[in-house]
Amino acid sequence: MPRLNYHTARFLTSAPSLAQCPSDDGAEVAFAGRSNAGKSSAINALTQQKALARTSRTPGRTQLINFFTVAGEDGCRLVDLPGYGYAKVPEKVKLEWQRHLAEYLRARRSLQGVVLVMDVRHPLTEFDQMLLGWADEQDMPVHILLTKADKLKPGAARSALQQVRHRLQEWEDLVSVQLFSALKRQGVEEAGARLDAWLLSDSEGSLLE
Repeated sequence: MPRLNYHTARFLTSAPSLAQCPSDDGAEVAFAGRSNAGKSSAINALTQQKALARTSRTPGRTQLINFFTVAGEDGCRLVDLPGYGYAKVPEKVKLEWQRHLAEYLRARRSLQGVVLVMDVRHPLTEFDQMLLGWADEQDMPVHILLTKADKLKPGAARSALQQVRHRLQEWEDLVSVQLFSALKRQGVEEAGARLDAWLLSDSEGSLLE
C-alpha cells in the first residue's frame, strides 16, 4: 500500500457542530481523546509538523472540530475532535461537547475510523469507554494510541499495553492498540500505516490486520 504524505496536511476549517462540517464525502480519520492525553502532539508527530494541531498548557482549550486536508489526496482528511473529560469548563459545556461528539461519530458517513488517544499511565477512562461504546454501535474501527510511552520503562510500557488489550478483548475485532511517544517518535510508522489502511480502504481489502 502506498503511504500518504501526512506531512503535507494543512488546516481546512473548524466547525462547532456536525451541521457546520465540510461536505460529507471522501474519507476521513478522526482523533479523539482526553484533553491532557497528548492528542495534539500525536497529530503533530504523525504529520511531522510542530503546530498543525495546537497544543496548550490549558487542557480542553480546543472546543471545535478541526479539519485538515492531505495534499495530493482528493477527499482525504484528518479530524481533530474536541478534547474531553479534563477541561475546567461548566458542566453544560461538557455535555454539549459530548452531544456534538456523539452526533459526529454516529452520522458522519465519510468517517473511516477513530484514533483514540490515551495516556499510557491512565488508560480507559470512563469517557474513553463511552466513546468505544459509540464506536461499537456504529461498527466503527478504533485504533488506540497509548501515548507518553517514554514516561515508563520499556517493561512497564509493554505491561500496560497487554493490560489494555486484555481489557478490550470483547472488542478485539474492532479495536487495535499500540504504544506511542510523540517525543521519541515511537510508533509513528505503525500509526501511519493504520491511517493508510483506513483512508485507502477503497482500494485495499480489509481495514484491520
